[in-house]
Amino acid sequence: MKSYSDDEMRQGIAAAKSYCVVILRATSKRREPGVDTIIWEHGRRNFGLRADGVMPIVCAVNDGSDLSGVGIFTTPVDETKRIMDEDPGVKAGVFTYEVHPCRGFPGSSLP
Repeated sequence: MKSYSDDEMRQGIAAAKSYCVVILRATSKRREPGVDTIIWEHGRRNFGLRADGVMPIVCAVNDGSDLSGVGIFTTPVDETKRIMDEDPGVKAGVFTYEVHPCRGFPGSSLP
């Protein structure tokens, strides 16, 4: 692991930008018949948000818990909530979500 000087840390912290973390949770409706069509459209929308740079990090969680996913949005909190309120899964009551403002380093990515 690389060691960082105090100056390098200060420069890195100064370059951090504001983002939003969205935590998506499944409701009991997730187990209802026919919900797969809604989930498919939710996924299609996520593809578009990622392609548009609005949600560059999308992580589905498939561990059997009610946690369904985590996303990083480039939009402010109010806009992120507006975007999530229009999600097909949220509108159908299949998912609920939390939005948390955060800071991160531009250019971070998954390998």
